[in-house]
Amino acid sequence: MSGHSDFTARLTELVADYLAAAPRAEHLALLRWQLAAGHDLSQRTTMPGHLTTSAIVLSPDNRQILLIDHVTIGRWLQPGGHYEADEHFWQSAAREAVEETAVTGLVLHPWHAGADRPFVIDSHDVPGKPARNEPPHIHHDLQYLFIADPATPLVHQVEEVHAARWAPVGELATISPKAFARLMALA
Repeated sequence: MSGHSDFTARLTELVADYLAAAPRAEHLALLRWQLAAGHDLSQRTTMPGHLTTSAIVLSPDNRQILLIDHVTIGRWLQPGGHYEADEHFWQSAAREAVEETAVTGLVLHPWHAGADRPFVIDSHDVPGKPARNEPPHIHHDLQYLFIADPATPLVHQVEEVHAARWAPVGELATISPKAFARLMALA
């Protein structure tokens, strides 16, 4: 298989696996349509949407979450960014968290049981970036749970992040409501 068709096959299988286990209200229609149409979702230039990965990093007691103040979007979010190829999709999310915050000791949350299934797939609108001649579009975000020690020092990536901090887990409710609801269901 070529790189694009291998990626598309992996992502299609991952989405099907996720939907089989997700609440029935989820359909991810645009993501599934783009996959069926053969769109290369690994490229940030693919429109109307493309793939991103993000890390929901929890403290070991699940009371705190790692957040970044995103330069472009101008609000606090979980670390993440455009998908970068790796053996597993969760590794792209982990890399983003480390790059944006310098968090150390990051481990995949036991919920994943070592598998690549995302905790949440969230397709959402993103404002365009005129400086890049980028129109408004959709991010199909694969969100993975991680654990890290909030006592380790954070160093934010100046180019993309104004600041990084640990916050009460309740702040996730306004950032990623679907992830917050699922996290509360686990508690």
